[in-house]
Amino acid sequence: MFPMRGLLLSATALLAGFFLVVAVGDVEAESTARPNILLIVSEDNGPELSCYGEPYVKTPVLDRLAEGGIRFNRAYVTQAGCSQSRASILTGLYPHQHGQIGLATWNSRLYRDRTPNIVRSLKAAGYRTGIIGKLHVNPESNFPFDFAKIPDSNFRRKGLKRYAAEAEKFINASEKPFFLYVNYPDAHRPFLRQVAGMPQKPLSTADVKPLAYIGLDSPALRKDTANYYNSMNRLDTLVGRLLTVLRRSGKFDDTLIVYLGDHGADLLRGKRTCYEGGVRVPLIVHWTGHVAPGQVRSELVSTVDLAPTFLSVAGAKPIPGLPGRSLEPLFGAGDAPWREHLFTEYHFHSAHDFYPQRAVRTDRFKLIHSLLPGQENPDYRFTLDSRYPGDDKVIANAPERIRNAYALMQRPPEYQLYDLANDPYEFRDLSADPERATVLGELKQALADWRRQTGDPLLVPENVARLKAEIDASFKDGKPDRRRLKLTYPDYFFEKRSGDSGEN
Repeated sequence: MFPMRGLLLSATALLAGFFLVVAVGDVEAESTARPNILLIVSEDNGPELSCYGEPYVKTPVLDRLAEGGIRFNRAYVTQAGCSQSRASILTGLYPHQHGQIGLATWNSRLYRDRTPNIVRSLKAAGYRTGIIGKLHVNPESNFPFDFAKIPDSNFRRKGLKRYAAEAEKFINASEKPFFLYVNYPDAHRPFLRQVAGMPQKPLSTADVKPLAYIGLDSPALRKDTANYYNSMNRLDTLVGRLLTVLRRSGKFDDTLIVYLGDHGADLLRGKRTCYEGGVRVPLIVHWTGHVAPGQVRSELVSTVDLAPTFLSVAGAKPIPGLPGRSLEPLFGAGDAPWREHLFTEYHFHSAHDFYPQRAVRTDRFKLIHSLLPGQENPDYRFTLDSRYPGDDKVIANAPERIRNAYALMQRPPEYQLYDLANDPYEFRDLSADPERATVLGELKQALADWRRQTGDPLLVPENVARLKAEIDASFKDGKPDRRRLKLTYPDYFFEKRSGDSGEN
């Protein structure tokens, strides 16, 4: 935790206990042998896989992985942005706790150069550590991987065969347990129809309909949707090559495999929002003999749960103060007590779209709290102008409930309340409904408690204003310039502790 000026942080223990024995059906498997850990992360995609019911996508490799393990139906990232989400995966902290609140390419960074993370912890526990693909978190020196290949984002999708080839070198280099973090460029923009013959049969605009949470239809949306789905089909082929390498090594059964997306698709009401289309992702966990196969679980799980899970199964020293909990109680086929509230947030992506929000959901309801209520959310205009110029007319001609939803996205009120059981795509705001006043009050309190307990620096209004001023100062002639962006929030969000190196 990072102590914050003027705020009392809860001393409640936030890290769940670690389990050494997990029930798999009627069999108990002792975790005496430490598994290898393969973490596979794809770019900018929600649960648009065939095993999640997506009719236009064919992902047989990931479907089989899910059949042999767990498919989590309600898994969430902490923030719908690449750097912010990935920093949470690696540190087990929310963005407002670790500091990577915007893109690394736009000068955002962790508060401390030596923030504890799973790479350091697993190395200390005797694991070999490797990364293939981008890291996208500042400073990179805080993640001392033993093996690092293809460090760029590779949005042109060059040399896609290299991902599996480099993985094979690393996996076979030693018999010591390993942690390998593989990051694929699909399905990030640009949505490429076909690369190196993948997919074999690309979809066209006539084959698809836009995602339901968008609520709109246009030629531009259909084209993007088709090629987004083509990216997902290509991703499945690439994951198949990686898993073939793992099987060929003889280490497949001894490896905890986790696949997820880093956040939702770069489509309207997806990436860069707190809506379900932005923060809900696919999460598949497979570990032969330790995870009961064929499970579909509905618990509210978060990427802050991954770090405690990895550290636990590896027998590594726990990182104190993590807000998540190990997923191990969910590895078996039975019920397990779990969280009732799931939290997400937003700060900014690039300087184009600073609009801080906080959100909480339960089994049924979701509350979004905008910290600049009534002000226009700049990402609304940025997304339409850069992705779908001219689609304002499509919105204007949409049904009233869709028009209203986009109006709320453009200029959000302080609170938005949604009944996800009856309105899964968040088209009807219930925050002014007197029949939902009790639910609204309960979720407001839960969100406020979480923000205090986790030391949210934006509880201090001056911090919101100062951060906004720094971002606004980067604009010249109406456009932001990253060279002009001088972010100093690591210096004023939190008090400094003398002698605190931040090392694990």
